[in-house]
Amino acid sequence: MKFRIENDSVGFLEIPIDAYYGIHSYRASLNFNITGKRLHPEMINSICEIKKAAATANYLDGGLSKDVYDAIKYACEYICTGNLHDQFICDAVQGGAGTSANMNANEVIANRSLELLGYNKGEYKYVHPNDHVNKCQSTNDVFPTAGKLTALKLIDTTLQKLEMLHHSLKNKAEEFKHIIKMGRTQLQDAVPVSLGGSFEAFSCALKRDIDRIKAVQNELKVINISATAVGSGINATQGYYDNIINCIQEVTGYDFVMADNLYDATQNLDSFVCVSGVIKTCAVNLSKMSNDLRLMSSGPKTGLREIILPPKQNGSSIMPGKINPVIPEVVSQVAFNVIGNDMTITMAAESGQLELNAFEPVIFYNLFESIETLGNAAETLAVNCIDGIMANEDVCRDYVEKSAGVITAICPIIGYEKSAEIAKRVVSNNITVKEALLDEGLFDEQEIERLIEPSKLINYIKR
Repeated sequence: MKFRIENDSVGFLEIPIDAYYGIHSYRASLNFNITGKRLHPEMINSICEIKKAAATANYLDGGLSKDVYDAIKYACEYICTGNLHDQFICDAVQGGAGTSANMNANEVIANRSLELLGYNKGEYKYVHPNDHVNKCQSTNDVFPTAGKLTALKLIDTTLQKLEMLHHSLKNKAEEFKHIIKMGRTQLQDAVPVSLGGSFEAFSCALKRDIDRIKAVQNELKVINISATAVGSGINATQGYYDNIINCIQEVTGYDFVMADNLYDATQNLDSFVCVSGVIKTCAVNLSKMSNDLRLMSSGPKTGLREIILPPKQNGSSIMPGKINPVIPEVVSQVAFNVIGNDMTITMAAESGQLELNAFEPVIFYNLFESIETLGNAAETLAVNCIDGIMANEDVCRDYVEKSAGVITAICPIIGYEKSAEIAKRVVSNNITVKEALLDEGLFDEQEIERLIEPSKLINYIKR
């Protein structure tokens, strides 16, 4: 293998002659063998989009020649179409507040630019990773800006999947609205409800989550670009400062705004905590929904068996014919992981010191995972579970008819103590409320049916 020699403030290293990365990237790959995972592909694209916008702002200010500007722009566009992603060799979790990731991008863009201009890789006097690609920038404003851009992209995709799930839940709410089932509180019989109403409640909770996620996107649109190292904007020209936001908006299509206080926006990462909290809230609701689905489908002979989940795969290597609720199970596991990620993000944001938080890499690693897996969980829940759920209508009605819970509707007429006495008889003697009331001689059969007819009970408040 042939090599080229590159140097930095630490010393000299041999770099494969065909590599687009350089010495800074290579050192980072040796130092940070942490997760075995590299930067998220969208993060790579986002950094390159910011670099393209920065090059444009610098060119408009006269800081880059036309040929260097064009080369950097085309190099960024080339990478954003998925090329050269294998040259981003840094681990996703790294020390240095993201400097390794930023320099990896600077080096790959610079070497691709050199190639476009007819020079050899490593001939940085013509296009330099720092002096040209990173001009008027710092890792400390590029990296968080790229992180916010990446989160926005991932949220857009996740919102589509959450909307899909919401649509599926609304369809089931309509399909099951006529089916009466026994409502339960503390897992004990309460009063009748509509099975469709249960799915409508799921959809309402999810709609709140969707609205929260849409609203919290605004947190990600406030960026510290042009803050450079600590918020003072040192080494950024006035022309760059004046142009960079418009350039980023044009390149990305998002309506980013510059933070009011660049010192604050550079050292404080509470916006990511806020976003993570909203993602966690949605994960909690999805897991609660999954718990309910598993309970309602438990059985198939000795559980509640009010609904039938679509069978997706064999449930056991030893028990023939066993089918497990694997889709709700995986959704809950995603939720557990999102909750853990949220704690990591919280502690990383809290642990920043003075003018910079060094822990953005682990924040992004966990936040991107949370957003992406939440969307994937929502999609599989919709497609592989909710859409195929069937109702055991006869079982649902049988539970209602045999439950003591319907005595609640008689309570205002005969009083709490008498109602409790009848409920106890129903449970002890394995009879229905109707049979118990007839034995008491308090009502005739027609009156009882009018008072405890399930379809009336579930709309009691709407009378």
